[in-house]
Amino acid sequence: MVERRPAAMTDSPPTISGLLTAWGRGDNEARDNLLTLVHRELRRRAASYLRHERPDHTLQPTALVNEVYVRLAGQDRVVWKNRAQFFGVAAQMMRRILVDHARERRSAKRPTAAVRIALDDRIGVVEQRDCEILLLERALCDLARLDPQQAKIVEFRYFAGMSEREVAEVLEISRSTVTREWQTARAWLYRRMTGTAKASR
Repeated sequence: MVERRPAAMTDSPPTISGLLTAWGRGDNEARDNLLTLVHRELRRRAASYLRHERPDHTLQPTALVNEVYVRLAGQDRVVWKNRAQFFGVAAQMMRRILVDHARERRSAKRPTAAVRIALDDRIGVVEQRDCEILLLERALCDLARLDPQQAKIVEFRYFAGMSEREVAEVLEISRSTVTREWQTARAWLYRRMTGTAKASR
C-alpha cells in the first residue's frame, strides 16, 4: 500500500506565473508575494543597467527598484499573462524613471551630472559609444514612430536586460526575429545619435 502524503507537504512554492494570475483576479496578497519574489531579479536587472553609468550616479539599483516596486504595486488593472510580460512592464517603468531622473538633473543645470549610457551588449554588433540617456530617449521615440516593434525590443533588451527569448515571448514573435530586429534597431539608433541617420529609412 502506497502511503499518501498530506496535501500541505506536496504543495510546491508559488510560481511567478501563478502569482500573476492570482493578482490579475484581484488578490493583493498574491501581488505582495510576487513583488517580494521578484525583488532580487529586478535589482539584478537594474544593477546590470546601471553598471554602464558613471560610478557616482545618484540613482542606485536599490532606489531604482524601489521606485519600480511602488509603480508595479499600483498596477491593479493590468491583465497579466506571464513572467515575460511582467518584466516587460518593469522595463517600461525603468525607462520612464531613468528619463525623468535625467531630466530633473538637467533642469537643475548641473553640467557634470549628465547621465551617460553605452549602446553595447554581448552581441557586439555596434561599436560601444557613450551617449546621454535623453539623447537615446529622443532617438528611441523617433524609432517608435518608424517601427514600434523595434523600439519595444530595444526598450526590453536595454532597459530591463530581458533575454531574446523573453522578448520573443512578450511580443509573440520568433527569437530569430528579435535577434534580427535588435541588431537593426541598434545600428539605426547609433546612426541617429551620431547624426548620421536620415529622417526616413
